[in-house]
Amino acid sequence: MWFGDSFMQNYGSLLAQIPFWRNMWNSVYIALVGTSVSLFFCALGGFAFAMYRFRGREALFRAMLGTVMVPGWVMIIPTFILMKRLGWYNTPRALWVPGLANAMGIFMMRQYIASAVPPELMDSARIDGCGEFGIFWRIVIPLIRPALGAHGLMSFTAQWNAFVMPLVMLHDRSTYTLPVALRSMQGIASVDYGAVMAGSVISTLPVAIVFAAMSKQFIAGLTRGATKG
Repeated sequence: MWFGDSFMQNYGSLLAQIPFWRNMWNSVYIALVGTSVSLFFCALGGFAFAMYRFRGREALFRAMLGTVMVPGWVMIIPTFILMKRLGWYNTPRALWVPGLANAMGIFMMRQYIASAVPPELMDSARIDGCGEFGIFWRIVIPLIRPALGAHGLMSFTAQWNAFVMPLVMLHDRSTYTLPVALRSMQGIASVDYGAVMAGSVISTLPVAIVFAAMSKQFIAGLTRGATKG
């Protein structure tokens, strides 16, 4: 009973200091939208690299993978300037648009599609009159659900836990994501650790729910198609 009273007291203190549920909604919205668009564009890019032969494909693929070597810190200032000029500063778009299609996601999808989707299946669909996007949407997407689950879980977790970019891109307390909002409660002179811990416990629930729902696809996506080039 003491624990329950203590938690409710800390929870009340949390709500008094920050717009907690608004901040949680911001995190949920950015994570869901960012994950959804990343799944679509990474799958589309992986499909193109795995199933089509075109001039410069290998060079383009290597150049894309080369971007993995660029430290994320290097991109903070250019991204900030770009978002500012686009008028997206202090909006959710400044956080999920730059990550629409990341190199590791495209690489993962390319490897999985190359191992899970036989070219003969695509040829059969073309004979039946299915267009290229129809093949991708109706045939490829259902076959790569484990890879989508794995990438979706990693993308959601990364978006949910992101701190540096939201700290740079957002300046209103009402637009903060949860990590930034909880950090804003930690002053120089004093910190209400009970309220911070209460917010931290609640903030872990969405990630735990998503992982429980997608754990099987996450494991299947990581263990299949990892070695085929």
